[in-house]
Amino acid sequence: MNWFKKIAEKKDPLPPLAKWEDILRGWAGGALAIAAVAYLAETSGYSLVLGSFGASCVLLFGFPDAPFSQPRNVIGGHFLASLIGLLFLSAFGASWWSAALAAGTAIAGMMLTRAVHPPAGSNPVIVMLSAPAWDFLLTPTLAGTILLVIVALIFNNLARKKAYPRYW
Repeated sequence: MNWFKKIAEKKDPLPPLAKWEDILRGWAGGALAIAAVAYLAETSGYSLVLGSFGASCVLLFGFPDAPFSQPRNVIGGHFLASLIGLLFLSAFGASWWSAALAAGTAIAGMMLTRAVHPPAGSNPVIVMLSAPAWDFLLTPTLAGTILLVIVALIFNNLARKKAYPRYW
């Protein structure tokens, strides 16, 4: 009964609408970052794009001051989560329970290393669904996230008054 009451309780109001300049900056930064990574992937022949990168762009360009948006979180979170996914895939194969344990372990690992990046939480699931080789850690994971952060460093420091990143 308490559970239902807890859900039905009055909640906070919606947060305020973002300023139009922030919305446009988020749109432009996200589009530019994905364009850069996808273009380099297409022209180089290397796999550089992960589905979770779209969500990373929401944070990098929509909320660049958030802890989840800092370079150590983006690069470290994606790398650690992909590594954990690959370890679980190698040790146990792709199954519902290994995907679940890999995702949970990735969350705990990111929290322990202070490199939490929520979009990276999907990387172990992506690994289980696609069963990639170990080079998945380098391309697309590491190379792709480094490219996203480079675009964020350039774009956010040109398009905003505040400096990005807040910390390394």
